[in-house]
Amino acid sequence: MIFRCGLIIAALLLVAQIADARPKDFLKKSDAWFAGDEAQRIAKSILSFQSETGGWPKNVDTTAARYTGDRSQLKGTYDNGATTDELRFLARIYKATKDSKYHQSFDRGLAYILKGQYQNGGWPQFSPPGAGYHRHITFNDGAMVRLLEFLREVATADRYEFVDDHRRQAATIAVSRGIDCILKCQIRVEGTLTVWCAQHDEIDFRPQPARTFELATLSGCESAGITRFLMSIDDPSPEIVQSVDAAIAWFERSKLTGIRVATEKDKKGPEGINRVVVADEHAPPLWARFYQIETNQPVFVDRDGIPKATLAEIGYERRNGYAWYGTWPQKLLSDDYPKWRRKISLKVSS
Repeated sequence: MIFRCGLIIAALLLVAQIADARPKDFLKKSDAWFAGDEAQRIAKSILSFQSETGGWPKNVDTTAARYTGDRSQLKGTYDNGATTDELRFLARIYKATKDSKYHQSFDRGLAYILKGQYQNGGWPQFSPPGAGYHRHITFNDGAMVRLLEFLREVATADRYEFVDDHRRQAATIAVSRGIDCILKCQIRVEGTLTVWCAQHDEIDFRPQPARTFELATLSGCESAGITRFLMSIDDPSPEIVQSVDAAIAWFERSKLTGIRVATEKDKKGPEGINRVVVADEHAPPLWARFYQIETNQPVFVDRDGIPKATLAEIGYERRNGYAWYGTWPQKLLSDDYPKWRRKISLKVSS
């Protein structure tokens, strides 16, 4: 009985672990694992969540259990990490099993990504994009950069050799157009290149607002991911080098020193805690999530859409429920950019 109970507990723990997983958590598994029963069970779940448009929904564990609801209600998206890791999983399991259903599902998902790209190279949050802010070119939460990284893999990596030449060429073209879009979106302030907004107009590339607390601003968060992507491009053009140099210069002059964000006990707060900014001369640099374009000053916004100069001025819910400060570009400045610059210099001198 004790042995059987131990087996049951172990099984329950395994189920709990899987329930907390996402497709990306399995991508480092071996080819042998992808040929096994557990991978195929997970793949059945992933297939069941594929929407009629070809993408996958966000904020859903697509690996734990099969979707049994109305498939027409599934809304595929490029936002919040959706779709790309499901496709990576399907590519791995197709390579291991050669089961055509995985190939077909992958093709539908890849088509969803390629079809959703605007002619100018950008992507909305989902396709078709609708009329709201979701239609804007979306850098928010790394959406567009993630799509470009995935398409670059499809175009170049051996694991996608099952993709036909036409689609791999389409992926190559899509990446090139996406890079061109990134360069066109980079914001100039009084003639000087800076960084990017979290979303840009899908027609004229101007910075645009999204939710009421996400104004048209310079983004300290999303811009770090964009810069890192540009630095990953082989043989960057002079325009790409200029873009990266300008972004790094902006990060340098926009860092905030002498402060840190602390979580303090707050008996009056709904959760018993409160996020505050405190002085600390020994704290590492921070960057604000958003900076006003005209002044380059950090800005904080509640759901009423009214910009404030400090975190303390917005309401409890948004103050404690959003990442207003971070260290997003720190490794770029201290490590990645100097290495990249030396690499570029060596190529130029050789």
